[in-house]
Amino acid sequence: MSIKKRGQNEGSIYFHNKSNSWCAQISLEGKRITKYFKTKTEARAWIKITLDQIDSGLSLKGASSNVKQFLSEWIIAVTPNLAPTSARDYASYINRHINPYIGKIKLSELRPDQVQTFYNRLSQKGYTQSTIRIVHAVLHKSLNQAVKWGLIGRNPSSLVEKPKPKKKEMKTWNNLQVMSFLSAIQDPKYQALFYLAVTTGMRQGELLGLMWEDLDWITGHIQVKRQLQRITGLGKVLREPKSASGKRTIVLGQTALDKLKENKDNQFRLKSFVGEKWKEHNLIFTSSVGTGIEPRRMYLMFKKYSKNVNLPSIRLHDLRHTAATLMLQENVHPKIVQERLGHSDITLTLNTYSHVTPVMQNDVAEKLDNLLKPILVSNQA
Repeated sequence: MSIKKRGQNEGSIYFHNKSNSWCAQISLEGKRITKYFKTKTEARAWIKITLDQIDSGLSLKGASSNVKQFLSEWIIAVTPNLAPTSARDYASYINRHINPYIGKIKLSELRPDQVQTFYNRLSQKGYTQSTIRIVHAVLHKSLNQAVKWGLIGRNPSSLVEKPKPKKKEMKTWNNLQVMSFLSAIQDPKYQALFYLAVTTGMRQGELLGLMWEDLDWITGHIQVKRQLQRITGLGKVLREPKSASGKRTIVLGQTALDKLKENKDNQFRLKSFVGEKWKEHNLIFTSSVGTGIEPRRMYLMFKKYSKNVNLPSIRLHDLRHTAATLMLQENVHPKIVQERLGHSDITLTLNTYSHVTPVMQNDVAEKLDNLLKPILVSNQA
């Protein structure tokens, strides 16, 4: 075995008889890193690249650890600043999607083309664009942190073609179809629940997370503060909205308040009937024993009522789109629509409901005609 030594901290290369390969070593910060290669050229190149990375300010850990090792440390570091469900989701995407494909690649050697190939392979495996976008978001966020920690010089995921979302077809009901749907509901609880859905545009989880303390009967204001969701492994949980705009106050009309009053009276009778079996959570919409309504249950009831009156099939989430469309068609200012929906930016509202614009354009043209026609007729006379 012959050893070719280099200068101080420049590493060494020698042929390792037992493994029949070339061994490259560098010693820095009191630690020795050893790698084996098929050729001497590869060993020399590795030493040069590693030392260049360290000279450029990257840490020894960044030069030696692989993607999986880095992500393991990153998820531990960021978990205290994440909601429990978010931390759980991050770890799931890392373990199920990222590590199996690129986990063994050295962090400092991860290239944009490898990230792009990774995304393409996920797509070929049949994963949805939505899933791939989340994988990208997690990987991109973690690699940004790697740059801040001095583990890599740049984020390779910033240089790839990000997965583009497939725009789902939006279907809505008109006002007559909405009235037909509501007339098919006899249960006071679901009458109030779905009436709020089509007049406020609240999300399913926001509706199911409403509490009586959120409602001001005098002003008609109801505050959106939380969402009820079913999380795998945790059951039904109440979570705060992810964005500041998600927390909002919505003004209700008298009909909505009347339906909520009927629901409250019915809830009181139900509570008296079941007695000690009632579990008080102060929720506006509850199961028969006071717990939150299962999101799946709301979906099934929505499908049942709409099918009973032969309405066009739409998604439950499309009730939110229906509410927004009806508001815009009634010339409610887009800023008000944005605030009721909880959108962070009015641009999102306008882009999402651009299909309403042509109808509004016709209305504007007709209104301007009616406004100016008397003046023109007077001048011609």
